[in-house]
Amino acid sequence: MTYVLREIASQPACWRQALDLGAANPAGLPQAGERVAVIGCGTSLYMAQAYAVLRERSGQGETDAFPASELPARRYDRLVAITRSGTTTEVLHALEAAGDVPTVAVTADPATPVTGLAGTVIALEFADERSVVQTRFATSGLALLRAHLGEAPADLAAQAEAALTAPLPEGALSRQQFTFLGSGWTNGLAQEAALKLREAALAWSEAYPAMEYRHGPISIADENSLVWFFGGEEDLLDDVARTGALTTATALDPLADLVRAQRLAVELARSRGLDPDSPRNLTRSVILQ
Repeated sequence: MTYVLREIASQPACWRQALDLGAANPAGLPQAGERVAVIGCGTSLYMAQAYAVLRERSGQGETDAFPASELPARRYDRLVAITRSGTTTEVLHALEAAGDVPTVAVTADPATPVTGLAGTVIALEFADERSVVQTRFATSGLALLRAHLGEAPADLAAQAEAALTAPLPEGALSRQQFTFLGSGWTNGLAQEAALKLREAALAWSEAYPAMEYRHGPISIADENSLVWFFGGEEDLLDDVARTGALTTATALDPLADLVRAQRLAVELARSRGLDPDSPRNLTRSVILQ
């Protein structure tokens, strides 16, 4: 079994620990009313985007998400950094530049430079990964943040377990083009699912807000496409089905459904003769000179 498959399978147990930690209100996380910026790179950025929408939707305060390299010169009450490795150059630079703004980092490895730069560190060492392709750290981090907001379903970990055995869309491995659609906080999940297929399987994969899909991107949908819904309007699903594309949507919590998308990425890689533990042109952390 590949490293990434073992890490995907471990997510229910990791989520349980993350949910308990988030519900315990760990020091450093944003408090209600604060104006917050959340940063990350790659997968961590997409988790930041999901969290930002969830936090605003819950009424806890204005929350913006940015790539760490694109953090604007605005005043925030707190800066949250999500970084699996704790070594990503752009994240470290943003923390260095934070000045007197309180900072907190959610990381898998506290024995890294991020600990010397962030005011508070929340370590998810139980979710650290050997793989280049991120899965359980990212989802555990978002589970933690959802629990802290009081926005996590009580059965979220059980839903992750169900997602490990839920069938993948029939015929998905024969498709050549993959689109993931989200709405609100699940836009970040859609982006992450598309990234997983690109990283692991070198697939042609895209992601859009569901209601934007009609405004151009639907033109590429045909019998070679799979369109995966993390949220959206029922009539949009009907529109996509008429193109000949395979569609999939489930009643699972969207974060649990991301587990299914992770599984698809690995299975697609294998069907193409690729090793998902050795993705092309990628390293576990981007460290710039």
